[in-house]
Amino acid sequence: MSASLLVLGSANTDLTVAVERHPRPGETLLGGDLVTATGGKGANQALAAARAGAMPVMLAAVGDDANGRALLDALGAGGVDVSSVAVVADAPTGVALITLDRAGENSIVVSPGANARVDAAAVVARIDELAGPGTVLLAQLEVPLEVVEAAARALERHAARLVLNLSPSRAVEPWLLELCDPLVVNAAEAGDLLGRAVDAEGAERAAAELLAHCRSVVITLGGAGAVAADSHGVVRREAPRVEVVDTTGAGDAFAGALAAELADGGALTSALDRGIAAGAAAVQWPGAQPPRR
Repeated sequence: MSASLLVLGSANTDLTVAVERHPRPGETLLGGDLVTATGGKGANQALAAARAGAMPVMLAAVGDDANGRALLDALGAGGVDVSSVAVVADAPTGVALITLDRAGENSIVVSPGANARVDAAAVVARIDELAGPGTVLLAQLEVPLEVVEAAARALERHAARLVLNLSPSRAVEPWLLELCDPLVVNAAEAGDLLGRAVDAEGAERAAAELLAHCRSVVITLGGAGAVAADSHGVVRREAPRVEVVDTTGAGDAFAGALAAELADGGALTSALDRGIAAGAAAVQWPGAQPPRR
């Protein structure tokens, strides 16, 4: 049986401390109480897609530890199929160390742990079992790049669709960009690809330039909304004004909801609208995986 949405990515335990401001190099600050929660870009996006009405299948790895079991329980309870998540014995579950300032802006360091052990052959085998012409695979870059590349090649065999969130930002081969439909980046990541700074005012021009390298592209702009470009042209959507509590996971909420709409057969413009709405909702709650409203 084919799946409409596969999510390939990381699964982490998030350790968050609230601070008045982010520390300078070499500086020690006192913060609030440590908050432990489930996270990871892949897990966040899978859960966001489930909350948007999809039934995503998660392709990931966790450690054989309490954190891994908590992640599997949280994702399963949230409507994500975790039957394809590998449990590895030779590494701990990934951890994200997060500081969150009083403006809601975060700084994150990730220790990959089991995420670095995601097996490319196992991922390809599951794609071959589950993918069909209507399948969407959403991926990010918190798992090894060679795993994402192998998945992309497998998708080609099944005429399935790759949605790649190029985060964390890194250089990738041109052929991988050419398969992205869409490539999802924020302004900083778009700037890395183009070799110049990209801001909200120049986002439409940047999207048009990036379209020369991929099938479609989306540039997220935080509180300024998002821009999308495909063969039909460039569109811009504004974001609603909301009270920002925590920006952690907002981009993941956007990507998950966008992928859910595409997997349901929606157009890129409607997917953009759903992504913006999900991102705006996410910043109003603390943590990367806010509760259902």
